[in-house]
Amino acid sequence: MLSSGEIKLIRSLKEKKFRDAEGLFVVEGEKMVAEAGKSGFKIEKIFFRDGEDGIGEAAMAKISMLSSPSPALAVVRKPEGLISDKPAELLSDKGLYLALDSIRDPGNLGTIIRICDWFGIEGIIASQDTVDVFNPKVVQSTMGAVFRVPFHYASVPELCMEAVKAGGKVYGTFLDGEDIYGKELSAGTSAPDVVIIGNESDGISQQTAAFVTERLFIPPYPSDRKGSESLNAAVASAVTLAEFRRRGRRR
Repeated sequence: MLSSGEIKLIRSLKEKKFRDAEGLFVVEGEKMVAEAGKSGFKIEKIFFRDGEDGIGEAAMAKISMLSSPSPALAVVRKPEGLISDKPAELLSDKGLYLALDSIRDPGNLGTIIRICDWFGIEGIIASQDTVDVFNPKVVQSTMGAVFRVPFHYASVPELCMEAVKAGGKVYGTFLDGEDIYGKELSAGTSAPDVVIIGNESDGISQQTAAFVTERLFIPPYPSDRKGSESLNAAVASAVTLAEFRRRGRRR
């Protein structure tokens, strides 16, 4: 039985201020709920549409945030330590990390998390003005990767400083950067290296760009082609990380 209080609570979790206040977020879909169950996240309650203990299609429609309510919905507890004021503690002695500088689109963030899961990125560190990782659209578009990829909010410039202190490099994509396909890439094999992806409209901020040690450019094909000005943030993430991992396989 679904109470009016539960309906009110779950529907409120569509908004960040209520997710923050309650420390909860929503996961929908049988596969996503199963992924949550396998993770270290604490599931507060699961609702099923069908079966003996199901709440029924009408009730599921009242709490679902999807256009077509799914067979399962879970209310999940947000992890502790999501926001960090000590970026150094988010880095290991080596590995490849992705830093997000003001990513605002939920679909982009969700896809980027999924890409990082695919390419085995050690962790994602996002500026605090990046969209909420537990926004329902973000969670759904990760296809479960949100439960597998370490994610934190922290100062990206400070993170870059800490990576360089530890002997790592900080890579960023710019229109005046060096061709990524001809550039030497270290990929975190001996120190923590960071790849930065900038805002969808403005790219990497000036404040963060000051800490970039290696400026990269993803060239169009052919090189003199006059087409789109830039790539979507998620696409740029995929192209960049794929090149880092391709180089690693050749070592």
